[in-house]
Amino acid sequence: MGYESVFFSVLVTLSVALITYNVLISANAPLKQGFPSSTTNHNQFSTDPVIEMPQQRSREGSKRRLFHTAVTASDSVYNTWQCRIMYYWFKKFREGPGSEMGGFTRVLHSGKPDRFMDEMPTFVAQPLPAGMDQGYIVLNRPWAFVQWLEKADIKEDYILMAEPDHIIVKPIPNLSRDEMGVAFPFFYIEPKKYESTLRKFFPADKGPITNVDPIGNSPVIVAKASLKKIATTWMNVSLAMKKDPEADKAFGWVLEMYAYAVASALHGVRNILYKDFMLQPPWDTEIGKKFIIHYTYGCDFDMQGKLMHGKFGEWRFDKRSYTEFPPPRNLSLPPAGVSESVVTLVKMVNEATANIPNWGS
Repeated sequence: MGYESVFFSVLVTLSVALITYNVLISANAPLKQGFPSSTTNHNQFSTDPVIEMPQQRSREGSKRRLFHTAVTASDSVYNTWQCRIMYYWFKKFREGPGSEMGGFTRVLHSGKPDRFMDEMPTFVAQPLPAGMDQGYIVLNRPWAFVQWLEKADIKEDYILMAEPDHIIVKPIPNLSRDEMGVAFPFFYIEPKKYESTLRKFFPADKGPITNVDPIGNSPVIVAKASLKKIATTWMNVSLAMKKDPEADKAFGWVLEMYAYAVASALHGVRNILYKDFMLQPPWDTEIGKKFIIHYTYGCDFDMQGKLMHGKFGEWRFDKRSYTEFPPPRNLSLPPAGVSESVVTLVKMVNEATANIPNWGS
């Protein structure tokens, strides 16, 4: 079957998304309840989320459990320079001690190749049909994953879903355990607070609302077989939430994150909630045991090294300053006294831009 025929058939599936979703959530497969305890057998559960990695993870003997890193992106200048930096550091740490990092794919949902295809391994996915994202471009993310998982030859048995504004700071092992994924817990994903809204998509017969983990789709390491089940549901739930005025208003820019958490729960895929998966400067000040820097927040300081809350700093680094052009090489370092996390971030950006060919062109 040709690509266009496959694409058309999937579009037909999209058009009946709500119907297929209703069928899905009426399935009888039981879901696990509660959260796995770090001090108990993985078949035992407590009511508290795991916020630290269990001392002993199932390693399937000495066999390495490689995962494939996938980053969804548009072809915008803004997304592209972030992906180039992300891929630079992926390559630096892939062969490091303890790494179980396998292949890498930039899942480009622009629908057409760009000039960085030779620099970064890239899969070109089609965007949603015009108007379907309702101005919320992030809805292209689950749709892109559906296409990639269906068409790509992915050698690894696990997937790390990452984002362009992630910088890997050390080799990453496969942090998942047994049948559970591993994910970073976000303080602003609050299933209990929005239980009445979420019950439209996660009915009471599927279990307690605590089965919906406080996560997004990234960073998450999950079995490829599990993600193949989750992805279409994630897409359908995202579309259904966006069409629902109450959910759209409640979840706003993190709607697609809630949709992933719901889709994961609907398929009974639980997640170790690992707070050391990543850090977010400037609020997290030390690298410590973290594996990823997520530079989503602006870093603003005065020249004495004091964080300037809600103000443009005398010294600043904010990815949003570079929406139309990439950051220049050799950014100025923060003033003395600024936290390790911010200094490390800027140094790593500078190293990447100094070594990536044709930077800024």
